[in-house]
Amino acid sequence: MKTFHHAYVTGPVLGALWTFVIAVTVSITMSFATGEPFRPTLILALLWGAVIGAAAVHSRMAAGIAALGVAAVGLLGFGPILSGDTVSPFAQIVGHGAMALCAALGMVSIMRNAPKGALTRHEFEEAVIRFLTGFGYIFFTAIVVIPFYVMVMTSLKSQQALLQNPLDFSIDFSKGWGLFRSYEELFRDHGFGIYLLNSFFISVITVVVTLLFAIPGAYAVARLRFKGRAAFARSILLIYMVPMIVLALPIYIAFSTAGLRNTIFGIVLIYPVTTIPVALYMLQGYFRGLPAEIEEAGLMDGLSRLRVIWKITLPLSLPALASVSLYVFMIAWNEFLLAFMLLDDPSKFTLTRGIASLNSSEIPRQHLMAGSVIATVPIMALFLGLERFMTKGLTAGSVKG
Repeated sequence: MKTFHHAYVTGPVLGALWTFVIAVTVSITMSFATGEPFRPTLILALLWGAVIGAAAVHSRMAAGIAALGVAAVGLLGFGPILSGDTVSPFAQIVGHGAMALCAALGMVSIMRNAPKGALTRHEFEEAVIRFLTGFGYIFFTAIVVIPFYVMVMTSLKSQQALLQNPLDFSIDFSKGWGLFRSYEELFRDHGFGIYLLNSFFISVITVVVTLLFAIPGAYAVARLRFKGRAAFARSILLIYMVPMIVLALPIYIAFSTAGLRNTIFGIVLIYPVTTIPVALYMLQGYFRGLPAEIEEAGLMDGLSRLRVIWKITLPLSLPALASVSLYVFMIAWNEFLLAFMLLDDPSKFTLTRGIASLNSSEIPRQHLMAGSVIATVPIMALFLGLERFMTKGLTAGSVKG
């Protein structure tokens, strides 16, 4: 193992692995962006990666020169990635240049502060950790970005383009607003405007109802003393031990008998049942972490218990309330099983139920992808907006505390 504790061994080994990772990443990116064939080559990627790794150990300038060389041989067909004969010269230059640049910059960062000779255990582990960190960033980013990218690009395609080349995920900007034809047809012909409003209304009501029940319940578990308190606190999440699919038939029968099936009220009634336990569990843990002395001071000043909760506990709990609200909203927004089981009237469909109705051989695939984008974007926007609110709530809570 000590053999690897030398810069001119560690550098080439990590360089070979890193360059192969970059080659795979750039190949996938260029294939998606241009619709042309790019593919990594294992042997050449490892070989040129070892060269870049050794150069990065020597100096940054050497790494830059090695990157230029790798880009040049790549254009000649002997680089870490190969491109088809139909690929345009510009795309080839961008692909090979990006691959060489990212490989060189990554190795310079991985091997920074490393001496040219023997490495201490700390220096060796630091280089390996940097490599694993970079690999982790690329891997998990790809897992998140690639499906969303494919979904968005497919939604912008025409039926003819999908039939000609289903794997072409490039964008033809010459079509202008025609790219959004699928979205227009969804709102015009499939009632997605109604689905969007229904989902928003149901999700907001679910959040409100959940907080109305979860806040006093969580506060009681965290602060009050009553018989069975410990057992109740431990059994909050027991409902999640029963899969929802097991409860589907009883819920369907009960709602059909009560006349609640195929109604918005029925959905609003059942959704909080699935969200109150987790909200109660999250909030009671946060309430326990708040200083009890502040609430006791409020009680001594003549405030009632409800006023203490309203004036002291809730302002200090804004970060937790924001997190719980976001989590509950996401559960309600993305819920499918109950909506699919209880809703048959298209005028009452939620987004997830509406998207399921698009899963038909008679409806173009790009419509299904466009519906998925419509369902995903609001949640992403809400999360980004609420993240700032959570930061403000955390600051306000720390000042009040």
